[in-house]
Amino acid sequence: MTAKSGPTVPEDGTSGTPPTGHGPEDGTSGTSHPHHGPEELCAPARLLYTDALQRGGVTAAEADRVPCLARLGLLRPDPHDPGRRLPVPAAAALTELLAPLTRDIHARVAASAALVEALAPLAPLTGSSDDPAMTVIQGKPAIQAAVAEAGKAARKRILTLHPGSKRPDVMLEQARQSAIEPLRRGVSMRHLYQHSARYNMNLKQYVDRLPHGDLQIRTMEQTAERMFVFDRSAYISISPERDVALCVTHPALVRYLAHVYDVLWAGATPFGEPLRTSSPDAPVTAVQHSIARLLAAGHVDDDIARRMGISVRTCRSHIARLMQTLGATSRTHLGALLIGSGIVEAHRRD
Repeated sequence: MTAKSGPTVPEDGTSGTPPTGHGPEDGTSGTSHPHHGPEELCAPARLLYTDALQRGGVTAAEADRVPCLARLGLLRPDPHDPGRRLPVPAAAALTELLAPLTRDIHARVAASAALVEALAPLAPLTGSSDDPAMTVIQGKPAIQAAVAEAGKAARKRILTLHPGSKRPDVMLEQARQSAIEPLRRGVSMRHLYQHSARYNMNLKQYVDRLPHGDLQIRTMEQTAERMFVFDRSAYISISPERDVALCVTHPALVRYLAHVYDVLWAGATPFGEPLRTSSPDAPVTAVQHSIARLLAAGHVDDDIARRMGISVRTCRSHIARLMQTLGATSRTHLGALLIGSGIVEAHRRD
């Protein structure tokens, strides 16, 4: 299993090759676009993007001279004026670019967990080494104790990933007590939750009662299973009941899991910032936008609720609000309206 260096970004034009910088890149302008990598943004593009934010948009001709803006999703066509391009919030563009890589990471982590769950019971039959790179921990008390000890020993970082939105008061209080001392020691601590956790009052109180220091919290649409990454170890939940965990101590694997976390972190939204939809003009909340995208991709209510970390009842309540907002008379009608309104793209599939 290998880590990717970054999201794959499609190239401009029809040749599928990056511009050479030796001639006009858009085929229409006499101005040569600076040569750079497909995942980079040149100085002219930064200036035009800033201008677009100030003016509320730019002309199509201006956008064509710096195609990397469209390639990175920072400009989109104006639905009311084909000769105009509108700026897209950088956070929303980054989320779209990272989405394929995030889905790939989720699939890889799930596959790894499935392999461990299948093979771990066979470990006692063959014995174990004195210093195993991976250890299976059984039982929630044993998992909590191991994670707590790793947190006490941490000197540089504590990275946590939490699916769902419901965390009992007792668990949050235990987490708060465990976080105080590392934060006082100057340990960098980052938490990743799903967007639905923003509406959990217990989590808000947990954040308010902690010494902020090097504590950062972000939320994202979907997450993988629960994970903790420390200086030299990582713990991953590998059972649906979360009563079995994998302890990883192999340096290369710990580095890889930290890299996976960094990729997910880059596409997440800081806890104190409002959520944005992919379309700035969309008349729905960010959570509803995520549900709309999953609906358009053909997912059923139960699956959407699981992916979003909310109950099926809450999920259906959001769908009802979507139907009311768009004036849909049925689920089929809603799907057509979602695509027609631009809230989701017709070609988008998970």
